[in-house]
Amino acid sequence: MKPGIHPEYSKTTITCACGAVYNVGSTKKNIRVEICSKCHPFFTGVQKIVDTAGRVEKFRRKYGYLEGEDAPESEAQAAEADQAEAH
Repeated sequence: MKPGIHPEYSKTTITCACGAVYNVGSTKKNIRVEICSKCHPFFTGVQKIVDTAGRVEKFRRKYGYLEGEDAPESEAQAAEADQAEAH
């Protein structure tokens, strides 16, 4: 190996969303993962549903609506508008 061109390889910790912790060697520090061998359905034999459908909604809740995009009225606002028109 040529000296000075390779990244530093050291001990690191991988933490899963289920709480499992693994100590391994890597070029990155403190890696976080969503699924590991302790909670993956292939290894556990139990079917588990992972929420991937709500990514757009989570983004919009976190950062708001993009410029030029209309925010939908909530049900409460629509009900208040209907009541105001009825009176």
